Amino acid sequence: MVSGFGWFVLLALVGAAVVWKASDMLERASKRLSAYYGLPPVVQGAIVVAVGSSFPELSSTVVSTYVHGAFDLGVSAIVGSAIFNLLVIPALAGIFADGVEADRSVVYKEAQFYMIAVSVVMITFSLAVIYHPVADMRLGGTVTRPLALLPVGLYAVYIFTQWQDTQDYDAEASTDGISPLREWMALLASLVLIAVAVEWLVQAALGFGGLFDTPDFIWGLTVVAAGTSLPDTLVSVRAAKENDGVTSLANVLGSNVFDLLIAVPAGVLVAGSADIDFSVAVPLMGFLTFATVVVFGFLRTELTLSKTESWGLLAFYCLFLVWMVLETVGVTHVVPGA
Repeated sequence: MVSGFGWFVLLALVGAAVVWKASDMLERASKRLSAYYGLPPVVQGAIVVAVGSSFPELSSTVVSTYVHGAFDLGVSAIVGSAIFNLLVIPALAGIFADGVEADRSVVYKEAQFYMIAVSVVMITFSLAVIYHPVADMRLGGTVTRPLALLPVGLYAVYIFTQWQDTQDYDAEASTDGISPLREWMALLASLVLIAVAVEWLVQAALGFGGLFDTPDFIWGLTVVAAGTSLPDTLVSVRAAKENDGVTSLANVLGSNVFDLLIAVPAGVLVAGSADIDFSVAVPLMGFLTFATVVVFGFLRTELTLSKTESWGLLAFYCLFLVWMVLETVGVTHVVPGA
């Protein structure tokens, strides 16, 4: 067991390291392409950089569902990543940059659209339980391809709203020293590296679950979620330190919107269908909703996330980790089957 544990730890660490390096390359290529095409900061953060840095989460869902048949692991990785993104990334950005400045486009468009995204995912899971129940689950349902298209359709609306912003933006594109072909090649190469590294993270999570006889989703919420959230962390902290709070926060919210509306249904669209345990999803999505309200409340006060509020978000995430540990050892039973 010791050797097996050591192997899975090594697999997780190497996977996280490769994700980190490849994501750094991806971020650099995304920013240069955004500058080349003259995109506004909020679109750069919420779409280009967010989608690029969210590719690990997308890979984790597809790999978990299609390769390992573990849709719950993929979904838990997405939810865990969303919680990590909401609480840890703005906290670190606020701590290292001594506060993060937002604006109304982040608070009134990005944050509120993200809240809608959370609701749509819950509605999708609810419809799966109502119309495609799974007999051997207390509250299980099969998410089919038509149901998975519901969140995808909402993301199309999100893209449309961002496109509208580009129409009102008058900045000229910057082409100095930027080769679009080279940047696109670098971006594609980074995506391939990330996909391979995420497979290692998923294998580590499945291995930990087998070693400690715990559900896969617990490790998806922690190991896979933290590993796949490294790109978003680096992007947002760096942007905040450069006094670009809009890009920093828009990346977090845009990444979560992409994770929920594209990464979650992606596994279903590839595999054809996937079963979801609604009794597990509700407590986790409930915590995500509560975390969203907390972050929105902090951002709404003077459109600023202060350093004190940043420490508060970090403490809140520590409480989440304590809860997961208590669920794993059987002290609490809020999440059935944990």
